[in-house]
Amino acid sequence: MSHRTKDTAGLYRTGRDEAERQLRFDRGTLLLEGVAELPAGLDAWFCYDPRVDAYRAPAHRYSEIIGPLKGELARNKAPRYQRRELACALAMTPYPHQQEALAAWQAAKGRGVVVLPTGAGKTLVGLLALCWARRDGLIMVPTLDLMQQWYALLRAAFPDQEIGLIGGGYHEPQPLTIATYDSAARHIERLGDRFGLLIFDEAHHLPSEFYRVIAEFSLAPYRLGLTATPERSDGKDADLLELIGPIVYRKRPEQLAGDVLAEFQVRPVHVDLSPAERIAYQQALDERNAFLQANRLGLSTLDGWNRFVMLSARSVEGRRAMRAHRDARRIAHATPAKLRALGMILANHRGAKTVIFTEDNATAYEVSQRFLIPCLTHQTVIKERQDMLDRFKSGAYAAIVTSNVLNEGVDVPDASVGVILSGSASAREFVQRLGRILRRGDGKQAVLYEVIARETREERVADRR
Repeated sequence: MSHRTKDTAGLYRTGRDEAERQLRFDRGTLLLEGVAELPAGLDAWFCYDPRVDAYRAPAHRYSEIIGPLKGELARNKAPRYQRRELACALAMTPYPHQQEALAAWQAAKGRGVVVLPTGAGKTLVGLLALCWARRDGLIMVPTLDLMQQWYALLRAAFPDQEIGLIGGGYHEPQPLTIATYDSAARHIERLGDRFGLLIFDEAHHLPSEFYRVIAEFSLAPYRLGLTATPERSDGKDADLLELIGPIVYRKRPEQLAGDVLAEFQVRPVHVDLSPAERIAYQQALDERNAFLQANRLGLSTLDGWNRFVMLSARSVEGRRAMRAHRDARRIAHATPAKLRALGMILANHRGAKTVIFTEDNATAYEVSQRFLIPCLTHQTVIKERQDMLDRFKSGAYAAIVTSNVLNEGVDVPDASVGVILSGSASAREFVQRLGRILRRGDGKQAVLYEVIARETREERVADRR
């Protein structure tokens, strides 16, 4: 048995030279080398890795781990992020709520989530955080549209800095870098020690199984989450506390209306299914519910829905039940009564910038054809999509219809009327759609219509929300 000695930190050293005792970043983890055993204070984070005869810990625990070790290590090769003086070239006058959000995040030692409605200036809070932290920064975004918006902002704010991009065909890490969540997740095990500040725009995406490694494989002591809707349907909201930090500041749309955001109203519009639609809807529900009851399934949770999807693929009855479920949704979402209601809304707001939201492409295309309104879906090519948005912003188009594309990450500054013809049950989607029309304008009064089919699941969901 080899001789071991215990040092002042409680670490057992092997007979190797003390200079070997080091901590370093290794593929998204912390590797502690040159020790044989760990004291009780550190065994909560480190696990022995026999492949390299060393101990590993999650990289995001660096701030908690380095305290007990700092004075005992011969070398600490983990942190590479540098202090960076950032002089912002933009003349910024933050709103009080933005200053309060930054102060709350600073008071939490630069770790936490800021929840602000769309149009309330979350991006500026991120810019202020970059200037305060004075560290290399990595900004995560869910879409290429948001990547472009952040890129334009950072170039204007820091004209002397190289701004890197990771995603959309680029792989150019720089001290200030913007990455899509997809690309960041793929490359973070090599980049996790380069950045001292992580900014997660639309932070509710982070807790997914694929994206969460961005936070877990990074040493960054400073972390800022920005979102209008931290709640998740899968119940992983609490994971944001683990990966980023607590919710340090929150404002709802009504708290900022009239000052930072436009005054707004939410108006439900109820329509009735025709007798034939009512019969077909009930028959579809009965067939689906019979299968759910036979298999003791419920659709009130994500787990219940996942089990329904799985079982529906295993039998003829299951496939019929899933088809019936979709038929019921289609009847409620696409009833002609909703299009008649939409016609009345458009007539009452003639000339107003209007965004119409649907759940599916088929309804969006039908609205487009019936009312001669440009249609924007995930199938719309990039140049056509940008041209459409430019024409909408300039006033050449008074209205556009979209299936989910404008829920998140697209700037629609002048819209004052929103119409939800169909959508999911999530509160997040509703808040995101409301946010499309809340940017302030002189004398602007925004209104969001939600067209709801009576005596359907839509009505129950709207009432609950």
